[in-house]
Amino acid sequence: MYIVTGGAGMIGSAAVWALNRKGVEDILIVDNLASSEKWKNLVCLRYADYMHRDEFLQKIKADEIKNVQGIVHMGACSSTTEKDADFLMRNNFHYTREVFLFARRCGVHMVNASSAATYGGGELGFSTDLETVKKLRPLNMYGYSKHLFDLWCIKNNCLDNVANLKFFNVYGPNEYHKDNMRSVACKAFEAINEKGYLQLFSSDNPQYPHGGQQRDFVYIKDCANVILWFLENRHGGIFNVGTGQARTWNSLANAVFAAMEKPLRVKYVPMPEQLRGKYQYFTQADMGWLSAYRYPYAFTSLEEGVKDYVQQYLLTDNPYLSAL
Repeated sequence: MYIVTGGAGMIGSAAVWALNRKGVEDILIVDNLASSEKWKNLVCLRYADYMHRDEFLQKIKADEIKNVQGIVHMGACSSTTEKDADFLMRNNFHYTREVFLFARRCGVHMVNASSAATYGGGELGFSTDLETVKKLRPLNMYGYSKHLFDLWCIKNNCLDNVANLKFFNVYGPNEYHKDNMRSVACKAFEAINEKGYLQLFSSDNPQYPHGGQQRDFVYIKDCANVILWFLENRHGGIFNVGTGQARTWNSLANAVFAAMEKPLRVKYVPMPEQLRGKYQYFTQADMGWLSAYRYPYAFTSLEEGVKDYVQQYLLTDNPYLSAL
């Protein structure tokens, strides 16, 4: 049996989708559905059972779950604006540590979601070199909660047993429940449909023109491929998950308008006060591990990914990843 925590979330459900495409259905999904719309991500997937995250934590502490083949731990609060630091400590750091200890007792490999938010403002670059990782200073509590587990693994020499994946700007199907944390690609599609134009933050950094802020945008299907590959090959360490190529918000806007076959109309609005000093103007994953580990799959370009997302999902009656 495979365990996917956060299995109803965006990346977690994509991991289930990837497993289903390999013919794997003996999957335990762990999540906290509550009153959210996350359950819709599960409708077109195949899995054996669902368990609430609190019950799962109790059971793994007591070693009551047996016959585990691998663990994909995507469960976490992913809000970069979450203010409750104690909650993030419990939910993102301590919980992850318990899942890892359970995986190690079971003798199975764990693939864990870290985040590019751990890199802070990017002053030290975007390398997963361990000495660099130790020096990182995240800009928000979410990034820090993820960074803490990376540091714990380094300190306790645990990186052979877990792949900590630092996801960059992920976009694609199954993110619809995330409200304000949805990708700009998703928000742009809705805004263009409603208003005919897209708003982007203006730049208050003279090094970047309006809309010229850059991100490493990575398509959800590529993330699912990476997760499954690490699960199957049991490589351990800290790894970036991006394309290795930074693109501007203007490029993303162009891609969405083109996929929707609509004329480009962008308006720039002031940077919100709460983001000033905490805004990443540039992210680009160092993807040197791809050749070092002979990763076999190519990554989707921004234009190809946005086109697939818009035309195969957002413009259809069923916008969810489907294994049926």
